[in-house]
Amino acid sequence: MTPHVEPDPQAGAAVKAADRAHVFHSWSAQGLIDPLAVAGAEGSYFWDYDGNRYLDFTSGLVYTNIGYQHPRVVEAIQEQAGRLATFAPAFAVDVRSEAARLIAERTPGDLDKIFFTNGGAEAVENAVRMARLHTGRAKVLSAYRSYHGATSTAINLTGDPRRWPSDTGSAGVVHFWAPFPYRSPFYSSTPAEESERALQHLEDTIAFEGPQTVAAIVLETIPGTAGIMTPPPGYLAGVREICDRYGIVFVLDEVMAGFGRTGAWFAAEHYGVVPDLMTFAKGVNSGYVPLGGVAISAEIAATFDKRPYPGGLTYSGHPLACAAAVATIRVMEDEKVVEHAAHIGETVLGPGLRELAERHPSVGEVRGLGAFWALDLVRDRETREPLVPYNASGEAAAPMAAFGAACKKNGLWPFINMNRTHAVPACNITEAEAKEGLAALDAALTVADEHTV
Repeated sequence: MTPHVEPDPQAGAAVKAADRAHVFHSWSAQGLIDPLAVAGAEGSYFWDYDGNRYLDFTSGLVYTNIGYQHPRVVEAIQEQAGRLATFAPAFAVDVRSEAARLIAERTPGDLDKIFFTNGGAEAVENAVRMARLHTGRAKVLSAYRSYHGATSTAINLTGDPRRWPSDTGSAGVVHFWAPFPYRSPFYSSTPAEESERALQHLEDTIAFEGPQTVAAIVLETIPGTAGIMTPPPGYLAGVREICDRYGIVFVLDEVMAGFGRTGAWFAAEHYGVVPDLMTFAKGVNSGYVPLGGVAISAEIAATFDKRPYPGGLTYSGHPLACAAAVATIRVMEDEKVVEHAAHIGETVLGPGLRELAERHPSVGEVRGLGAFWALDLVRDRETREPLVPYNASGEAAAPMAAFGAACKKNGLWPFINMNRTHAVPACNITEAEAKEGLAALDAALTVADEHTV
């Protein structure tokens, strides 16, 4: 694949000038960033105005699950815009109903009612609100090493440093340690031991907080930005049992892990658990038009049969977003994207990343499944000291910055967070494209190796 436009550096410069003059970017010190001007994208690739092409191993922000510019989804958005571009959420609209039906068909258990939002953070906000109203309780428990969004409740639920500037300490959130065998907070030596100790820690936390005060436990089924730590066997089932015992609502956040990312429609399928509420966004329509939502169990939905639900959004179930979701789900079904993600993970990405780990001393651990992988980069494999310190910036983060620059030099756009790089390409990436990405990672890891002891 080649760029569909001729290189035009002058146009790129104009785009960047307008961006610098008027766009306020998220999570950034505005004067210290230099965003790449993107000229186009298709499939697993995007390119700039200088004609440089990049294989996108980030899927945008882990949402272009079917790649960029899929013609069937683009056509569906265009058709919907010509037929009914928008309509208020209080009405029954065919494409909204169809999107909800298709999503409900794929969620586990009885999560058959869908509340639409504009994205993942709003989904988490509303899931917590539903749980609090359903139980009459206030507290919500969430894990360290997590990310749930940047809105008020969601950012307080988040367990990484992005929470700190907005943490009021009064949001009713209590954090606990979830399992992470590679960097165990419980000094465990096996996954089974990690699961057992993590569940005991969670139950102790609930006991000291007061079970009657806890409305919900919110967990990413597989934490995404925080490190793609697949939970050890038995952990999620154990959380489900604890929630049932104390009447706590179990919320699984599948904003990043859902819609084929892990080689299943939802990551919960890998663990045989059914939550009471499940949040989604991103891959539901490959990010083509903003959309998120909450899948709601029959019991919690019944709470609001006669009692109004006090929440809503102007663009809830927007027709263009729902048309993109309908088309995306049908593409995933027809083209067997979910099955392909599982296959590419088992036969190419997983084996290829593990082979890189054998040859590069900077790779401490490889973990993941489907099209959802992380490389934990270290200075020392024996001590597992991270390649850069936790929440490093500036010179302290230089080894990861050098690694990222090497990736880009080799035509790969990497996902980097702290001491990790994530391999999270489109779920329909071809075998040849995946191997191209692995080769670029191989070359870039030699730069990371220079910082090992």
